[in-house]
Amino acid sequence: MNLAEGVQIVSFGILAVMMLVTSLGVVLLSNIVHSAFLLAGVFLSISGLYILLNADFVAAAQILIYVGAVNVLILFAIMLVNKREDFSELPNRWLRQGATAVVCIGLFALLGTMVLVTPWSLDTTSPAVVENTVIALGEHFFSDYLLPFELASVLLLMAMVGAIILARRDLIPDTIESQETVSTSLTLPERPRELASAVNSSEEN
Repeated sequence: MNLAEGVQIVSFGILAVMMLVTSLGVVLLSNIVHSAFLLAGVFLSISGLYILLNADFVAAAQILIYVGAVNVLILFAIMLVNKREDFSELPNRWLRQGATAVVCIGLFALLGTMVLVTPWSLDTTSPAVVENTVIALGEHFFSDYLLPFELASVLLLMAMVGAIILARRDLIPDTIESQETVSTSLTLPERPRELASAVNSSEEN
């Protein structure tokens, strides 16, 4: 085992532990803001695993799209909604927790079986080797697939604007004040007539 292989194994172990710990924190923590920040840690650890697999573009897209866009959008939605509700115990909560545990164990068993039965041997002779995948994918994005790429960005912008409007709906007043109430609220109150007559009589004397 040379140094490069040792560094790869240690890096894989650190990234795997980081991904497991942060993903458990996303599921188990009661504070949704902390869960959203830990979700960014999950995405970063996944991008590190992509780098170990020499998938440079997928790792960069993981950071730019999931960490820089999706996770930030989730944080904006959480902080814009800002709803506070008192925690109340759900009836028959143990049934829901048991069903969740069964589903998680089933998914873990299914994925573990797929890992064990999948042949992981790779063919070293590749018919077409791409030296720089980022340049090749960029050329396809901005030539052959330019229209779907721009449509996806417009859809994401529409979703973000809709989320902001739904979150800030409680600040929109139900009725708009009329022009008369606005104008009268800015005028000074008149003095009583008795006070005004007393002031005028004292000035004449």
